Amino acid sequence: MFPVRMEIMPTDGIIAGVRAAVPVGSALTVTCLPHRGIKSTMQTAIQLGLLGYNVVPHIAARGLQDRSQLAGMLKDCQAAGITEVFAIGGDAPYAAGPYDSAAQLMEDIAEISGGGISIGVAGYPEGHPGQDALHMLDSLLQKQHLATNMVTQMCFSAPKIAGYIELLHREGVELPVWAGVAGAVHRARLASLAAKIGVGTSLRLLNRKGPLARRLLSGETYSPRSLVSELSAFQPALAGIHLYSFNNLDPHSTYGTPPAALLPA
Repeated sequence: MFPVRMEIMPTDGIIAGVRAAVPVGSALTVTCLPHRGIKSTMQTAIQLGLLGYNVVPHIAARGLQDRSQLAGMLKDCQAAGITEVFAIGGDAPYAAGPYDSAAQLMEDIAEISGGGISIGVAGYPEGHPGQDALHMLDSLLQKQHLATNMVTQMCFSAPKIAGYIELLHREGVELPVWAGVAGAVHRARLASLAAKIGVGTSLRLLNRKGPLARRLLSGETYSPRSLVSELSAFQPALAGIHLYSFNNLDPHSTYGTPPAALLPA
C-alpha cells in the first residue's frame, strides 16, 4: 500500500472541511494560489499544523518580498511543528523580491533553518509549459543536493511516470519520487486545470472511448483508482502518491479523495 499525502488549496472553509473529513495526523500539502498569495498558504498550513496534521506548505519564490519574510515564515513553521516545505518558482511573471527561482529560494531555506526544514521540489513527466526538458533536468541536478524528495506534476499514465523516473536515474537524479495523481473531479474541470499546467499526452486518455476510458471515468467523474493500481507495479521506485484533491473532501463520496478512498481494495 502506498503512503498518500493530499494537496489542498487554501480557500475559505478548507480548515473546517479538513477537520470534518481527514483524520488528524494525515499528511497534507497546501498549495500557493496566485490570486491569494503566500500569506493565505501559510495561514492555512500553520493552523493545520497546530491541529496535528503533517503539513507541507508550498513556497513560491517569486511571491516573496525579501529574505526576512522567508525567515519569519520558517520560524512560524517550526513553531507549528512543520518540518518540510515545497519550493517552487511560482507562476508570477516577475519576482516580487530577490528570489527568481526555486534554486535560489532553497539555498536560503537551508541556511535560515540550519537544515532543520526539509525541501521538496517539482518534477515534470510531461514537460514544463514554459521550459524545455533539458533545462528542467539541469534544474533538478542543480537542486537535488538541497532537496529531500520530488513531486511530479499531475499525470494520468503510469508508464509515463515510470519512464520519467528511469530517465532521472539515468541522468543522476536520485531523489525519492511522489507520483502526482488527480483525485476525484468532474472531467471538464480536470481538462481545464490540466491544460494550464502543461499535461498533454496522458490527459488525452480521458477523451478516448472504450475500456481504458471506462476505467478512468465514472460517468463524467475521473477516478484515480485505476491509475494507483497500475502504479503499484512500480512501487519500489515510488515514495508514495501525492493526491491533488481539488478540495473534494467528501468522505461519503464513492470517488472522494480522502486517502482511504484512494487506495484500491
